[in-house]
Amino acid sequence: MNDNRYALKNAFVYTMLVAVLLLVPTYVYVTYMKHVKEIEYQFKLKGQSHLILSAMEDFDQMENKSFDYPRFQSFQSGLYDEHFSPIFTLIKEPLNVQKAGYHVQDNYAYLVISLPERRYFDAEYLIVGGKISYVSVYQDVVIILLIVSILIFILSLFFLDRFALRFLRVNQRLDRFIKDSMHEINTPLSIINVNIDLYNRSNSTNKYLQRIKAATKTLATIYNDMDYLIKNERVAFDYELINLSNYLRERIDYFQEVAALRNITIESYITDGIILFFNPTQLQRIIDNNISNAIKYSYEEGKIEILLEANNDQCTMVFKDNGVGIKDSKQIFDRYYRENREKGGFGIGLNIVKSIIDNANIDLKIDSQEGKGSTFCYRFLPPIFHKR
Repeated sequence: MNDNRYALKNAFVYTMLVAVLLLVPTYVYVTYMKHVKEIEYQFKLKGQSHLILSAMEDFDQMENKSFDYPRFQSFQSGLYDEHFSPIFTLIKEPLNVQKAGYHVQDNYAYLVISLPERRYFDAEYLIVGGKISYVSVYQDVVIILLIVSILIFILSLFFLDRFALRFLRVNQRLDRFIKDSMHEINTPLSIINVNIDLYNRSNSTNKYLQRIKAATKTLATIYNDMDYLIKNERVAFDYELINLSNYLRERIDYFQEVAALRNITIESYITDGIILFFNPTQLQRIIDNNISNAIKYSYEEGKIEILLEANNDQCTMVFKDNGVGIKDSKQIFDRYYRENREKGGFGIGLNIVKSIIDNANIDLKIDSQEGKGSTFCYRFLPPIFHKR
């Protein structure tokens, strides 16, 4: 995975974890600030009630004039009798009032004040109320959480980069070491194969040399897998027209000596003239890993069947063995996973195959039973399958 994507992904995960941990203190903070808001609003209602009381104090009922009841834009008020029935009210909200004091009901706050008996228009209570808004509280909380989250995200990126820097340098050295090692391995493998071929041309077949050559081919398959992993994200794999029928026969011939070491027979049923528009390197990885695994997990003196056929709009390539089978057909594609460690290998072959077929939209169906064998069926569709 790309280092930047890795850092961004983990920084995001850490930020989300911290955000979850902040839920409880955030809830406590919101509850507390709402309570503070309600207290502030209570003082505002008291101020409005004093204005109303002052207006009623200044009114002289003996002058036989009408009383102009005070009205406010953001507050409502009214006069109520001893049973809390309205004498005169501007309050439209239904109130569930039983006693004097400060009350909050469904975001509507109201202050109930007891009045001197029959002093103000025979009213027992003055009620002043209004809609209480917590928008400013929620806005502050959102701003605080955003600032905290951004700071945590930036700090996480910074520390992840600093923490990963040492490992990045180690990985870079390891990559250089692997590249150098791969180059050093390839040279002796090529020399061994060439010399065995030269020897066989002028001498009778030697079973020991044949075993050596089969072993070098197994090593070459592992080498090719590792080389592909190194180059995968750095090299563009261009497509070209490939005669799959001939190419598959060549790869089967290549593995005949490896299969012969365990007396395994490879039977092929290949339709001629099937053409693919694909990359040769990636096609080799698919074929070689399937044949190599079929040999590796087959029983001694077993049989491997390879089928290639074409229909009108697709071609099918099948690898079937009568070997040990697969326990988990999904997990086998995980990198470094091996169901049987006694068989050797690094567990990277099928992971490479899976990445190739996923990117190319090649369909794969696996049928496997433990102790009976496995069948890998690849289906190529246009434009990869080139119709004649």
